[in-house]
Amino acid sequence: MTINELNKIFIVAKWEFLEKVKTKAFILSLIISPLIVMLFAFGPTLLLSHQEEGGTKPIGILDASGKYFLPAYKKISAFTLKNNQPAYIVRNLYNKASSINALKKTADSLTLKNDIDGYIFITSSNDAFKFEYRSPGSSAFKDLSRFERTLNQVRIESEFRKRNADTSLIRITSANVTMNPVKIDKSGKEAKNDFLVTFFSSFMFIMVLMMTILSSGGMLIRSLLEEKSNRLIEILVSSCTAKELLGGKVLGLCLLGLLQVLVWAIISLGLLGNNIIPPEAFNNILPMLVYFVLGFFFYSALFVGVGSVVSTEQEAQMVNSYLSILLIVPVVFIAPVIENPDTVLVKVLSYIPFTTPTIMLIRLNASHVPVSEIFLTFLILIISTAAAVVFSSKIFEIGILSYGKMSNLKEIVKLIKRR
Repeated sequence: MTINELNKIFIVAKWEFLEKVKTKAFILSLIISPLIVMLFAFGPTLLLSHQEEGGTKPIGILDASGKYFLPAYKKISAFTLKNNQPAYIVRNLYNKASSINALKKTADSLTLKNDIDGYIFITSSNDAFKFEYRSPGSSAFKDLSRFERTLNQVRIESEFRKRNADTSLIRITSANVTMNPVKIDKSGKEAKNDFLVTFFSSFMFIMVLMMTILSSGGMLIRSLLEEKSNRLIEILVSSCTAKELLGGKVLGLCLLGLLQVLVWAIISLGLLGNNIIPPEAFNNILPMLVYFVLGFFFYSALFVGVGSVVSTEQEAQMVNSYLSILLIVPVVFIAPVIENPDTVLVKVLSYIPFTTPTIMLIRLNASHVPVSEIFLTFLILIISTAAAVVFSSKIFEIGILSYGKMSNLKEIVKLIKRR
């Protein structure tokens, strides 16, 4: 490649970058995209914590046996919120003068009128002990877990007393010891192996990669469509070759994407300083960045080539959706790959260029990946990106000056063979 060709590529890249960086779509994506990623990553947790710590909840206990209310009342009333206020106000819904069916209807009515959030219905006969939580809607998981644990303790204590056993043994036998997962490697290093941290850090990087490619690639396809519709593409091709135009557009697109990543990285560092993003999410940041950049180049080349054959907005949306599927599919594999990062299927997916960046991003967080495997997947991505550039350049030469109906795959292959 001559210096003159390089100069033309840089001129096209500069023009492409400056034109796109000033658009409202790009400026909005800098702000909206990281907000969407954070919403998906941390929204459910924040919503759940807000729901669980929303305030003191009035609940009822209807104990059909009349034996378990007092110990259940004491234990449930002992739960507190972060501000040391009681988590629950407990009402006794049992009355000896009424039948159980009548009491149950009254309790249901109180619940439906929102006088209480819900109530615990306890029944027992001989050795059978049953309880259920009745409420008009879905109850918080934390509440149900607390009630289940508490009522099982009440049941066990009751059985111990029946047999004149020492109830202090219950605290010893029922005490839970938490399993602490530790990730080790061949060098003897140890690290905390938290599934949620691994999941959300992998999810965060994949979402950033996906949204960067989709936003930049979508802008590129729309700009190609606009340039074709107003015949600007013909003026550009008269000033430089199709390969120079392709190289400039890919370079400009990549610079645009890297600017996005830089802005989002600054935002991430701010969140890291506030302990919103755990430091463990950045343990393998260098190889993850390489996969990120190589994956971005690979998909950018595909977007440029495939996007050059579209002639209408509908065709652009269709192409964009097909390429989006290739990016979204690996998200389905996040949890299975974290749990089994070294299975044959996962390793096969690691060597397929379309899934290499995303699968390897997950594996680096989930387990120790041999250095040889990392370099091999780097090489596969580099070769695949070069092949994608060559293939896209051939499509680009054909597509940029084609109008009317979009060529199908069979027609494109025939035209490429002729060249």
